[in-house]
Amino acid sequence: MKAILIDDEKPALLHMERLLAAEHGVRVEGKFTSAQAGIEYLERSGADVVFLDIEMPGMNGLEAAERILQIDDDIRIVYVTAYADYAVEAFERCAMDYLLKPIHPDRIAKTVRRIEAMLRKSSQGKEKAVNTEKRVCCLKRLALYDGDEAVRHLKWRTSKSQELFAFLLHRRDRWVSKDLILDTLWPDTLRDKAMTHLHTSVYQIRKLLKQWGVQRTIEYELDSYRLRADEFQTDVQLLEAIPLEEPINEDSWEKLNRITDMYSGDYLEEHDYVWAASKSKELLSRYLSLSLALARYEMQTGRERMALQRLLLLQEKEPYSEEICELVLSAYARNSDYQALQRHYDSFVELFQADLGRKPDRPNDEQVSRLIQSGRQE
Repeated sequence: MKAILIDDEKPALLHMERLLAAEHGVRVEGKFTSAQAGIEYLERSGADVVFLDIEMPGMNGLEAAERILQIDDDIRIVYVTAYADYAVEAFERCAMDYLLKPIHPDRIAKTVRRIEAMLRKSSQGKEKAVNTEKRVCCLKRLALYDGDEAVRHLKWRTSKSQELFAFLLHRRDRWVSKDLILDTLWPDTLRDKAMTHLHTSVYQIRKLLKQWGVQRTIEYELDSYRLRADEFQTDVQLLEAIPLEEPINEDSWEKLNRITDMYSGDYLEEHDYVWAASKSKELLSRYLSLSLALARYEMQTGRERMALQRLLLLQEKEPYSEEICELVLSAYARNSDYQALQRHYDSFVELFQADLGRKPDRPNDEQVSRLIQSGRQE
């Protein structure tokens, strides 16, 4: 593991170098007393991890992190600081970890082990990308991916061939009767013509998926069709695989963050398929539950700003949710932003009265006053 150290205090650099020297697999390639010097080195030689002081003259560590990630967003950043108050902003700037001075050898060992694990995962991920791992996005719009790249050169010949693929994928690996397909996709078309459309669409799907590199696709047996989807994965699978009842910890938080970030819109939202409505509601409910759990964990672990951003996005999807509103107000209170707290509550009450003809059961005026009062007392 190639590491560089950036700290404007030379004794701190030497101390960190001694700590890392005790850790097998870490090689300190350079020590720098300014962020600019460290960045210039990274532009020439790169590194796996940067141990970066936050409080420095000129360019501070938070600004430097943005520059470093522009050079290579695979570089892991570990902040080193004497101020715990920077922890929230550090995580918002994509820091992998932060170390509080004075640094204990056991703490640095834990950080190194964590970096090693992340680098192994990253390496495995790159190997999969080289093998062009296939993925289908179903959230917001239907899209095919090779690794992280959307496949833009493949186009569906007709909107019905695209919908048929989505419908068979919706019932992944299960047999779907020909009658159900015809009644769902061509309900107002004469039977013979509908059959022609079905056969043409199946052919177009098979051709497109073969161009994509997927060999085993649509099977036909006993007047039923089945989409063999074992050669690719979907974002819906990842979302559905999460056990909602399991408590969140630091390791799972990072993984769940990535999965919720994929939720760019509701299930097949842009296509407005009637048959997808029930599944869309189910997945939205799962996404909301997971996001609320993440927000609560973030508030418990000093990431109130991250929780607030998440909750405000959730309230856009569920504007009448009293539970989300309560958490938003709590996040504002923890950030000591009482004016924003009051404005948000007043807007929520106004929305309820205008659209539902009543005030919300909770939060109420008394709860909001207590939040503001208790926050100011702290």
